Amino acid sequence: MPGSAVRTAIFPVAGLGTRFLPATKATPKELLPVIDTPLIQFAIDEARAAGVERMIFVSHPSKSAIERHVKQDADLAATLRARGKNRIANRLDAAALSDDECDVIFVMQEEPLGLGHAVNCARDHVLPGAVAVILPDDLILGGEGCLSEMIAAYERSDAGHMVAAMDVAREAVSSYGILDVTEVNGALIKARGMVEKPDPETAPSNKAVVGRYVLDGSIFDDLDGLDAGAGGEIQLTDAIAAGIERVGLVGFAFSGLRFDCGSKQGMLAATLHRASGDPDFSEVLAGHAALEGKKATKADLRSVA
Repeated sequence: MPGSAVRTAIFPVAGLGTRFLPATKATPKELLPVIDTPLIQFAIDEARAAGVERMIFVSHPSKSAIERHVKQDADLAATLRARGKNRIANRLDAAALSDDECDVIFVMQEEPLGLGHAVNCARDHVLPGAVAVILPDDLILGGEGCLSEMIAAYERSDAGHMVAAMDVAREAVSSYGILDVTEVNGALIKARGMVEKPDPETAPSNKAVVGRYVLDGSIFDDLDGLDAGAGGEIQLTDAIAAGIERVGLVGFAFSGLRFDCGSKQGMLAATLHRASGDPDFSEVLAGHAALEGKKATKADLRSVA
């Protein structure tokens, strides 16, 4: 039986962003920009493109700036227009979510009790059917949008749970949840389970799970009965594993490029990727390449001196 329509997207955004301190002391990591676009905006636009009707942001009381970014700010737009800055006002209006576009709900995760706990905080507000979960830290660029691709594939498949998956180097598998693969059929990767951060020598595959999920509604029942797992937290992967025999699990090989923007290296890579496709930054990038070339030449000369 095909998967049900996906009408709800959950955005877990309550984390402290400790890897980016002190930048995230006052600014939520989800609002850190890749050039001029905050991470959360990419996630919102991806859900928009997928036709999601309700967006639920699981946040923390200390991160009210996220809600201000997400929602319309009529006063700011009016001030900008009064100063002749219509273009930026229009851009802000287009980025913000309005009530007539989709339902926007904020719920609070008071304590950092894990991704599974964060998703479960949204349970009272989800619409019937399967739900999507988007981790804004995982920026996926290109193609028609990772979530759009996943939902289209989900509705054609008989899987209850679908997770975004990508190939990683064997030595990198210990940083991911890895699928225990039984069959690969195009972009669909059937799996009997997941192994969290396995040793490279014993990992069942190199198919790594990254931050997009389309989950059967039964995920909330499995989360309710779940004991704390790794790190004393409620793990979403444990709840997915609990339902595999009932509803099934598939990975989905998306077409876009994924950047781990929960790390400084990933943020830099994403910024360089976006800059390389924008002619406004070609002079800056060329100047940096020339500077690096001069440094290399000097190092070469020193090595033979």
